[in-house]
Amino acid sequence: MSAWDSRYLIRHNIKGAYVLVITIGDKLIGVRDPYGLHPLCIGTLANNSGYVLASETCALEALDAEFLRDVTPGEIVIIDKSGLQSIEPSRWCKKNLCVFEMVYFARPDVYEFRRKCGMKLAQQNKIDADLVMAVPDSGIPAAIGYAEASGIPYGEGLIKNKYMGRTFILPVQEQREDAVRIKLSTIRHNIEGKRLIIIDDSIVRGTTLRRIVKHLRDSGAKEIHVCAASPEVKFSCYFGIDTPHREKLIAVQKSINEICEYIGADSVTYLSEESLKEVCGQDTYCKACFDGNYPMEVPIN
Repeated sequence: MSAWDSRYLIRHNIKGAYVLVITIGDKLIGVRDPYGLHPLCIGTLANNSGYVLASETCALEALDAEFLRDVTPGEIVIIDKSGLQSIEPSRWCKKNLCVFEMVYFARPDVYEFRRKCGMKLAQQNKIDADLVMAVPDSGIPAAIGYAEASGIPYGEGLIKNKYMGRTFILPVQEQREDAVRIKLSTIRHNIEGKRLIIIDDSIVRGTTLRRIVKHLRDSGAKEIHVCAASPEVKFSCYFGIDTPHREKLIAVQKSINEICEYIGADSVTYLSEESLKEVCGQDTYCKACFDGNYPMEVPIN
């Protein structure tokens, strides 16, 4: 396949968010969409004995491989016995990495980004409380950042069942609630009689947090202040993050006060879009789930 044919195929025939890893004969091929909405990186095995393609660098560590670089948006890499060949992206490609990868989906190794989001939350919202805690695992770095910036101690209040998967993507509400009950248990000694600030990475439907807040109340929490380390999720994602239709997003359905009442918290705070922008630095992220600014044409929802 020539460079021109490959660019034509990507630009004119394949649209949307995708990362492809393909084996054809003795070739390993990696393709990243022209917007770079989801990650793909290249690693080298020990003694330069080969290459690895993976979405996260943690996979490289498991293979004792060394990170080489990211596949750039729109790039095609072809690996065979002769080495690595790169078909460079066209000039129209633009990096728009999905910010939800940083907020939620990427492993907690994305520590500094999430910690800074927590620090921004603390600067936005002064709450008098006894303990800062997290909804594990993705909320932990943000909770630590909040504690550092606020001076309120950080502690564990929830223990996660490590064998449970994602809960917000389960198709049926009853399944999601059952999964949350199995997934998280409280540490009553750290909760009872305390005014809590609980940090989660985001609030999508609100049903998971509603169940968590009830667990904390039942364990004797005196106050519960919920903080989301991202802005309100107000728009559907069409690029691989399985958020529901807009009418099922709690930030579309309800005001802040109504959300607070629904989940049973004493207060609810979201990270502002301006604060998120400051944490992101250069505007190279897709934040369409927050602001509706999609990088390409999408179906009307």
